Amino acid sequence: MNLQFEPIPVEPTYRKVAGALIDHIIAGRLQAGDQLPPELELARQFGVNRSTVREALRELDSAGLLGRRRGSKRMVVMRPGTGHVGAGVRRALVLHDVTYLDVWEALMILEPALAANAAARRRAPDIERLRAAAQSVIDADGSPRTVLHVVQFFRVLAEASDNPALVLAQEPLLQLLEPSLSAMIGQLPQARTRIVDAQRRLIEAVAARDTESAQTWMAKHIRDFKRGFELAGINMRHTLAQSGRAAAPAATRP
Repeated sequence: MNLQFEPIPVEPTYRKVAGALIDHIIAGRLQAGDQLPPELELARQFGVNRSTVREALRELDSAGLLGRRRGSKRMVVMRPGTGHVGAGVRRALVLHDVTYLDVWEALMILEPALAANAAARRRAPDIERLRAAAQSVIDADGSPRTVLHVVQFFRVLAEASDNPALVLAQEPLLQLLEPSLSAMIGQLPQARTRIVDAQRRLIEAVAARDTESAQTWMAKHIRDFKRGFELAGINMRHTLAQSGRAAAPAATRP
């Protein structure tokens, strides 16, 4: 019998402590705003060194699960923002050799349905936020920050859909879209005009609760991106890693 067994991986102790804390957060035993015991008390309860606890807390802090209130040394449980969640998925997509075409196809599936949901569920403040986001694109007037405002419009529209799962699913795609969209807008001056017009049409549809028009105009909008990428000479079949752009941290939101 030539059966071979794989060695059992040894996990650092601080990762085990971090995993135990994550389990408590996911189970709801620790909720957003709850304060953790001091490091020494955590070390006593887990039966580990204080340095081990500190490393575990540092890892969960980086993941957006823990943080500190101003003026306090004690860690509190946080709810990770969409930026934290999106960044992690974005890195995974890059490592899985996702192409610009893959991102575009995912947007074609997600965004039209999301726009229809926004039209059906939007509230009055959502329309004002959409108008403000669209105006920011106009005011940017082709500056390097234009792309940040364009992407922000998508985020505001997603939030109007009142579906946190869709908002979280959208974020990594938007982070991957930013670099290619920036390159496209920089090379095609007419791109910004077409984006502004599409945003205006989408706001009209969402304000009128016209789900069909919202879905149709978003589909046109995303198709227009692909045409713009092709005109700008962006190879849609290149992986995000090949471009060297997507691996960079996402730009700061406006």
